[in-house]
Amino acid sequence: MRRGVLLALCVIGAVSGAVIQPLPIVPRPMVMRQLNGNFLLGPSAALYAEGDARPVAQWFAEQLRSEFGIAAEVAAQSPRGKAFHFLLDESSPEEGYRLRIEPRGVTIVGRPAGLFYGAQSVLQLAAARSGATFVLPAAEIQDQPRFPYRGLHLDTSRHMFPVKFLKRYLDWMARYKLNRFHWHLTDDQGWRIEIKQYPRLAEVASMRKETLVGHAPQSTRYDGKPYGGFYTQEQIREVVAYARERFITVIPEIEMPGHSLAALAAYPELACTAGPFETATTWGVFKDVYCPKENTFQFLENVLTEVMELFPSSYIHIGGDEVQKDRWKESPAAQAVIRREGLKDESDLQSYFIRRMERFINSKGRRMIGWDEILEGGLAPDATVMSWRGEDGGIAAARQGHDVIMTPDAYLYFDHYQGDRNQEPLAIGGMLPLDKVYSYNPAPAALRADEKQHILGAQANVWTEYIADSRQVEYMLFPRLFALAEVVWSPQENRTYRDFINRVPPQLARLKRQGVNYRALDAFKAQRARRAPKNNDKN
Repeated sequence: MRRGVLLALCVIGAVSGAVIQPLPIVPRPMVMRQLNGNFLLGPSAALYAEGDARPVAQWFAEQLRSEFGIAAEVAAQSPRGKAFHFLLDESSPEEGYRLRIEPRGVTIVGRPAGLFYGAQSVLQLAAARSGATFVLPAAEIQDQPRFPYRGLHLDTSRHMFPVKFLKRYLDWMARYKLNRFHWHLTDDQGWRIEIKQYPRLAEVASMRKETLVGHAPQSTRYDGKPYGGFYTQEQIREVVAYARERFITVIPEIEMPGHSLAALAAYPELACTAGPFETATTWGVFKDVYCPKENTFQFLENVLTEVMELFPSSYIHIGGDEVQKDRWKESPAAQAVIRREGLKDESDLQSYFIRRMERFINSKGRRMIGWDEILEGGLAPDATVMSWRGEDGGIAAARQGHDVIMTPDAYLYFDHYQGDRNQEPLAIGGMLPLDKVYSYNPAPAALRADEKQHILGAQANVWTEYIADSRQVEYMLFPRLFALAEVVWSPQENRTYRDFINRVPPQLARLKRQGVNYRALDAFKAQRARRAPKNNDKN
């Protein structure tokens, strides 16, 4: 269907004499053609919107004021003269939009989310023009996303970031049409969410006595400075509401049964051994995990009950990754569960643990996401798999009829180096330049067409063991976020790296004006030139 629409509009362009060329929009729209003329705006703007379109129009008016210094008002009646029109069309795809820019006005048509994304495209076009004048090239765009799940993750357990920065993070996601924020809130190195029933999580689990300096495991130096903090429930509601206004769903992650050392420091009775435990001060994987006892399940159910009151997302992420099973092998309590439930081994016990938590999550009307390790011992009935150790886990889950979110570390882990590690900030390892992110296709060729229907989309992850402040998050994010956006939004057949790279500079210029830290595009170009054989650029 999309290919037919594209061909039809190309024919229209050829007949009308319009020049078909890419406009500086990221991610690349499905179909776009440039028309004759420009839309010029003076120091004020008139906007027209009714009903459910008004919140989007009001948001757009605020962007005109804050970024371009244009006074804008939203009217319930169509104004005379030049104006922006936000028109609802409930027959449109939920996130799709139609945009027409003419010298006499701008019209965006769609449902609320589509109107929002159309407005983002307008703002990108305006920001791409140098000078103080607000100018848009006359154009016609028809657009909708390739995948429904377009995600970006942030680990706030290893290092924490202020709410103000989280809002900027959400703004960047919205600008490039990403719609799922995966908020990693608990891990061995810190528990970052207030749970009122368990105050020691904030008092003890949120703090570590010091932090490793340098790269684990080689380094043995620590900074000697206590580190910690947590987000109050009021702050979390504020972030969730801010995201909702930008058509972003926030998905919380509460790690279990592994990556739980911080929680065990606060409540050691949840472990298989007596402890004592302390919140981790270094990075890695630890042997002490939640013990599958009844009091552990009660604790986790109580925690998730409070979490679900804060996060309206249909999905709740429970981690499930990198579970060391040594303590379970040695624990009479864990072995008793294996015998009682007729389980084969500790892998089956992990599956039992995950299935039990899924039943609880489902009982609250929610669905569970876990990392691909939840396949071990058998997949929970309704679980969605987040495939990070390559694509094999996602392929296996899709073949079993489970939904999948692709996030393979080789393509989508933004904590990896972007270039020569001797010239880059300290990172966890790996190499992920811009063109490699862009080369990713979330729909594996190994799957049949019906199996590919289970690929919901993809997500990039920002783990923060070696990312201690917001400026470094920005550097690791940009410009790789642009590539992610295009991977999950734009039709695979429509995109090439050469075309993409030509649309990136205006995006970087906009970030520079806003004081954002990013890696220079020239460094990526030089790096790619050194790797590529001459005259062999397939893109």
